[in-house]
Amino acid sequence: MTPTVLPPDAPLPDEPALLQQMIRELLTQLRARDRELEQIQTRLDLLLRRLYGPRSEQRPGPGLFDAMTPVADPPAPVPPEPPSPEAAPARRRGHGRRKLPANLRRERVEHDLSEAEKLCPCCQMPRVRIGEEISERLDFVPASLFVVEHIRPKYICRACIGEIAVAALPAEPITKSLAAPGLLAHVIVSKHVDHLPLNRQEKIFARQGLDLSRSTLCDWMAGCAAVLRPLYLLLCSHVLLSKIIHTDDTPVRLLADADGELRTGRVWVYLGDADHPYTVYAATSSRSRDGPATFLQGFKGYLQADAFGGYDGLYAQGVTEVACWAHARRKFVEAEGTDAARAAEGVARIRALYDIETRAKELSAPDRAALRQKEAVPLLQSFDEWLKRLANEVLPKSPLAQAVTYVRNQWAALNVYVTNGDLAIDNNVAERALRGIAVGRKNWLFFASEVGGHTAAVLTSFTATCQRHGINPWLYLKDVLTRIPTCPADQLPTLLPDQWAAAQRAASA
Repeated sequence: MTPTVLPPDAPLPDEPALLQQMIRELLTQLRARDRELEQIQTRLDLLLRRLYGPRSEQRPGPGLFDAMTPVADPPAPVPPEPPSPEAAPARRRGHGRRKLPANLRRERVEHDLSEAEKLCPCCQMPRVRIGEEISERLDFVPASLFVVEHIRPKYICRACIGEIAVAALPAEPITKSLAAPGLLAHVIVSKHVDHLPLNRQEKIFARQGLDLSRSTLCDWMAGCAAVLRPLYLLLCSHVLLSKIIHTDDTPVRLLADADGELRTGRVWVYLGDADHPYTVYAATSSRSRDGPATFLQGFKGYLQADAFGGYDGLYAQGVTEVACWAHARRKFVEAEGTDAARAAEGVARIRALYDIETRAKELSAPDRAALRQKEAVPLLQSFDEWLKRLANEVLPKSPLAQAVTYVRNQWAALNVYVTNGDLAIDNNVAERALRGIAVGRKNWLFFASEVGGHTAAVLTSFTATCQRHGINPWLYLKDVLTRIPTCPADQLPTLLPDQWAAAQRAASA
């Protein structure tokens, strides 16, 4: 709102009451303009922070309201026992060079003395070799391509010159493809783990003298996703058996038509619980509620997500909503530019809840729930009373009012986590699972089609699940792509990443 500006020579009325009314009107307009400028400045600050500022919302030093958390009296100091003479001194972890992994191939290069240097300078007698000193240096040879020749002898009967007999080729992940499973796994890992788009991989292969076009690499990726799709559907079905699912989504640009017009698609992530430890992705052409509603059809457990309205239909069908305290904290952090004291109090109150989670991290689920009931519930009750008072004091459209409204609207869902020790206080695990997509889209930029989005979702589900279990994704994909064409349907669960890793450990033992 722009206040009315009177020209310097404008005639003013003589009546004091009318002048007072004019002053009141101008003051009202000035206050409205100040609020509008404050909102614009807040939006500008948030934009600049998201573009250039730090992502962390942590605050150094003690909280402003640490006194809200009851602290038990420290135990009486116990005099230390004298050290035993047999006890070995604790070995400190040094900061020097670490030993190189023992599984790396060693190439021995010996540097010997000359024949003249082997003679003793005192008596000129030859020196005797008594040992050696070994110094290791880490070297590198670029990854190299090689050709596997499948030799199939041909046989014929010389008596009747009948039919020629030849052994069948082994089953291939992509029929009549030039690529073997190891190369296919390398292309998948390079794109979805190392974030190398196909045009860069094309140049890397060209440096090794191999002409592979992007379209060929793209066809390989689509072929791998097609052969892995039954295993992907099995991953999805296991995730839906979870008691708790974490989910989130992130935008990805999508080519809408042949003219090159871009629109915004979405990538969704669904993380199973500890009993179903799989990470699954799905791609949709929009952020409509159909995406999560289709994937989560039949699910009846806890769903931890943000405040996206597309999940409301699931909550109406029996899914329990669990909100995210990290999102709530972010709202108060964003309000610190306009109301620093009260916004900082909100952040400090949420930090007190997180301090309890730090102490509860190593506890069992029942003990964690008991600790939350004992310490977090009183803090939440105090927080609720503070929010109700604050709602009557802040300006309706201020950033702090938006933070208060967000938390109060989500209050019931924000309190669910204290009822079950298996639940988390926030949805950060899902946000971390989308970081790879966020990094990748800065390199490969967009999905060329909806089919390309589904291909990426299938392949990323396996690489992310491998990383969740600490599995080398290349070793896993190479072996699975080799075995899955001939794997019976009832043996398909043995190819799930966690079961595959368990079988590998058992075989090596």
